[in-house]
Amino acid sequence: MSYDVKEIAELFPPLMQIKDESLREKVAAVWNEAITTGCGGKGWTFDELRAVKFTLLAGDIEMTFVEHLNSCARQCIAVAEVLEKSFHCGIPIQRDYLIAGSLLADVGKPLEYDKDASGKVVQGKFGQQVRHPFSGVALAYKHGIPGEVLHIIATHSHEGDKVERSIESIIFHHADFVDFDIAKFLGQHAAKK
Repeated sequence: MSYDVKEIAELFPPLMQIKDESLREKVAAVWNEAITTGCGGKGWTFDELRAVKFTLLAGDIEMTFVEHLNSCARQCIAVAEVLEKSFHCGIPIQRDYLIAGSLLADVGKPLEYDKDASGKVVQGKFGQQVRHPFSGVALAYKHGIPGEVLHIIATHSHEGDKVERSIESIIFHHADFVDFDIAKFLGQHAAKK
């Protein structure tokens, strides 16, 4: 099965806010490959992907992986708007790259994740060897995603703590950790109840 831009946008509506049609198509192509080849090579259905928890590291919380990526994209768009109004000297935010990077930052997770014999989503053998920032960059590079977007994918997690992040990467990194830190907080407090 293969998914086109409109079908990928059903999962990730902010995709349609990328103005550059070629970049929008490339982002959809990367997601198509991640979805159809992930889960240990078996692929994911949209319903399965929609059911995957946002993170395996925060306990049982209600936010899903797909909701997280859409949350981050929406946060990035909102932050960009605020920053563009607030920085009187001007701030050079490449909005298409920011949106593309926010939607692709975790594109390696469908490859990192697999299902165990009971159907529970777990980190698969490949994911234990190669974390999603690395597999995400490799997959995106294969589809001609620009270096500025690859940078966001590569630096969004702790792997990027040793390099100078671009403005777009700084924005995404913080949006990502807003969700993650809140999810961790909620997961820890739910475990205490």
